[in-house]
Amino acid sequence: MKDGGAGSGLGAAVHRAPAATGAGLLERVFTAAFSGLVYPQIWEDPEVDAEGLALGPGKRVFCIGSGGCNVMHYLLTDPEAVVAVDLNRHHVKLLELKLTAAKRLPTHALFFALFGEGEGDRALSVYYRHLRPGLRGADRAYWEARDWRGRRRATIFGRGLYRQGLLGKFIGTGHVLARRLGADLESFLEATSLEEQRERFDRDIAPLFETGMVQALSSRKATLFGLGIPPAQYESLARAGNGDMTAVLKARLRKLLCDFPLSENWFAWQALARRYPPGDGGPLPPYLRRANWETVKDRAGRATIERASMTDRLAREEGPAFDAYVLLDAQDWMTDGQLNALWDQIGRTARPGARVLFRTADAPSLLPGRVREETLSRFAYLRDLSDDLTRRDRSAIYGGVHVYAFEG
Repeated sequence: MKDGGAGSGLGAAVHRAPAATGAGLLERVFTAAFSGLVYPQIWEDPEVDAEGLALGPGKRVFCIGSGGCNVMHYLLTDPEAVVAVDLNRHHVKLLELKLTAAKRLPTHALFFALFGEGEGDRALSVYYRHLRPGLRGADRAYWEARDWRGRRRATIFGRGLYRQGLLGKFIGTGHVLARRLGADLESFLEATSLEEQRERFDRDIAPLFETGMVQALSSRKATLFGLGIPPAQYESLARAGNGDMTAVLKARLRKLLCDFPLSENWFAWQALARRYPPGDGGPLPPYLRRANWETVKDRAGRATIERASMTDRLAREEGPAFDAYVLLDAQDWMTDGQLNALWDQIGRTARPGARVLFRTADAPSLLPGRVREETLSRFAYLRDLSDDLTRRDRSAIYGGVHVYAFEG
């Protein structure tokens, strides 16, 4: 559900069928939908990733930027550098602003107002009073640009950062649909134990998936564009439920809302309320926690982000350069040719012992039988670790988390 595939742009990563065909038209509709801001918050668990990658002092990390929460978290592991790429310019600009804010803002309270609260006059004033004066050129032009309603792009911080973007609006639409069917999703946050979470899910949410409206919507590929799922990935996701997409979505939402206490899962808060809990005491991405502020601020200069595909960016490295690669779920989008081009570059640029972590919509790793054996044989699949990380991934929407170790 993220950018970063092979090719010069998003179209190269997504378009497989001719434009004149039904499949090709659907792919181009997805590309148009994905051309704006998609993920104000990333939907992969960065603590799980850091553990799976064995991150630590001095490591060099290569990743897809997406909403940027992962990049900010990796800074807490004391890396030498975090090199991020993304094909979506809005993701690039959002992460650039997060890094700029970490460097320039004098207090955690101001940083938290912008990216923890992310809404209201206070958040907007942080941008205008503390960040806007220092922005120049393309950066300032981006945030000052106006939408079709005449609103400056920067006003998303006042309107609610986590209510914006393709994903935020999709979740909002889901809330409206649930209310029409008799369920108040945000009230789920009143649950105080896993037992109560499971009771509420079975009573209030599970029945929604039995309605004809939800089943009909789930069967349409375009419905899931709001989750950042292109047509090719829809097929992979459907395979996880033997073709029954409604069953897959129900099972993934059950894991998100029932397998982890709400007090520990900020992904559930985003799904149920499109925000983080108020204050600094609830579940938050680690980079937003007060205790980590000075560390994030001190290390923000170690991270960079640019608009490029993973394959193209790795091709610019002269030799072994990285200890960790985070591919998110971008490979679900790729053709066999794109997969092989990417893994050729990973093998060329990997340092001894480097690890590669990615997610898939379906449970199995998609590499066997698609990446050439002479390439894949250089990597060991860490099955037990992968299974454990899949179980503990609080974002819960993926079928599998997979880790490979480079053996040379």
